[in-house]
Amino acid sequence: MQKDFLSILDLTSDELSGCLDLAARLKADRPLRRNAPTANALEGRHVAMLFDKPSLRTMATFEIAVRELGGEIIEPPADSTLGGREALSDVALNLERWVAAAIIRTFAQARLVEFARVTSRLHVVNALSDAEHPCQALADMLTLRERWGALDGRVLTFVGDGNNVATSLAQAGAMLGLRVRVASPDGYQLSNHIVEAATAGGRLGSIERFVDAGEAVAGADAVYTDTWTSMGQEDESAARRRAFQPYQANAALLAKAKPDAVFMHCLPAHRGEEVTDEVIDSTASIVLEQSENRLHTEKALLAMLLAERR
Repeated sequence: MQKDFLSILDLTSDELSGCLDLAARLKADRPLRRNAPTANALEGRHVAMLFDKPSLRTMATFEIAVRELGGEIIEPPADSTLGGREALSDVALNLERWVAAAIIRTFAQARLVEFARVTSRLHVVNALSDAEHPCQALADMLTLRERWGALDGRVLTFVGDGNNVATSLAQAGAMLGLRVRVASPDGYQLSNHIVEAATAGGRLGSIERFVDAGEAVAGADAVYTDTWTSMGQEDESAARRRAFQPYQANAALLAKAKPDAVFMHCLPAHRGEEVTDEVIDSTASIVLEQSENRLHTEKALLAMLLAERR
């Protein structure tokens, strides 16, 4: 396994499947608490949490994950680490002397790449960037495996912005054999580069882009959406609401999917915009399962990255 986890594509298909297998075991073992087999996996090791962006799920689940693996958390303020007070490379090289890993939630993917590049021992984890959200995709894949078992050939449709969530979702889906459809208005679609990289190397799954949301959802096993306006895009919010209104996950759109299709969202949701209450609160919604599984997949990821490297 590589030193860092900046992208789903940093894993091989076997490593991705292995991470999900381990996450399922850790989830089953969680009631054992301090008697769980991995309760001391990170004993004596420290992990830094460096967050440029606000967070509920990411902050809570990573803190709990480190502690349940027996590790310790430090949370230096963002203005001292990511705010330009000193060169990013100097921050990374100093942290490497004290901690085993840095979990970073920031804007530019390039900041994560620089952290990883200048350090030889520090493990860098992408907890969200403008480009990718790989930890969310891990939880999404575990949630779908719990629901369906095998993923091969299932149709997962993402409707909305071809953003960081859509990117990582498409990457993970293609690696695990899903037929991923992404429906976005012109100007907001996944790039050719993202699709080509995600489907390279003879991967079993596929990625198909649509403009018409109804066409993309037709016959889908799962329908996924995300906020129309991400952090840092607030000045575009009015234009985005107009562009994405036909992509709202409402009852009429979900009716085009299979009768037993599930609804997914990475949260937080803007109810009444990208999704209606009727859909997100329905029995088809598995958004809380996705949220819960952030904890178990992050524990598995940290165990794979750190437990065997002392």
